[in-house]
Amino acid sequence: MLEKMDQFFEKRLEGYEEHMLSGIEGAGEFYSFTAGLLPASGRSEVLDLGCGTGLELKEYFLRSPEARVTGIDLSEAMLGALAEQFPDRCADGRLRLICGSYFDVPFGTERYDAAVSVESLHHFTPEQKLPLYRKLRQSLKESGFFILTDYFAESEELEAEYFRELERLKREQNITDDGFYHYDTPLTVEHETEVLREAGFSDVRILKNWAATYTVRAVR
Repeated sequence: MLEKMDQFFEKRLEGYEEHMLSGIEGAGEFYSFTAGLLPASGRSEVLDLGCGTGLELKEYFLRSPEARVTGIDLSEAMLGALAEQFPDRCADGRLRLICGSYFDVPFGTERYDAAVSVESLHHFTPEQKLPLYRKLRQSLKESGFFILTDYFAESEELEAEYFRELERLKREQNITDDGFYHYDTPLTVEHETEVLREAGFSDVRILKNWAATYTVRAVR
């Protein structure tokens, strides 16, 4: 049964972090690896797409205590759990949380030193991602970059099958709206990097992978 994205995660808040860390191959490494790629200097401005409870941010704040992070997530419950962990950061503005869709929330222009997203963007089509990535690129400073850690389809055939199955489930459940429903539709890593390049990122590289999860860096 398909569930609305925010409702899906709110129902699973208890035990979410344990599931993410123990249920995904390499998660014990890739959160810290991702955090280690973000700017370490001074009051860096970082945008986190689909921040959830902030598994990557916990690691990042240890390295960069003065960094300022804007986190966007659909789930108010997830953001509440994140805020509870860092009340001082929320109070002084070093952690700003926005409940909403990162497709809709304005990012601004040349505002961020870096952006990051971990295990969030594998629910969307290339057509949905292209304008998002263009908006994201515009929000980065001249030397800014985007770190994407996510899991990807192992083949084009599997990628196509995921999208076919999602459409079948929507027909079966008479879902006709364009809302976000929780069902994994990862692209291949090759298709993901193609979308990033089409969005205008100048240098897109795969840095590391853990089975089907890859870390990609895209420089503005």
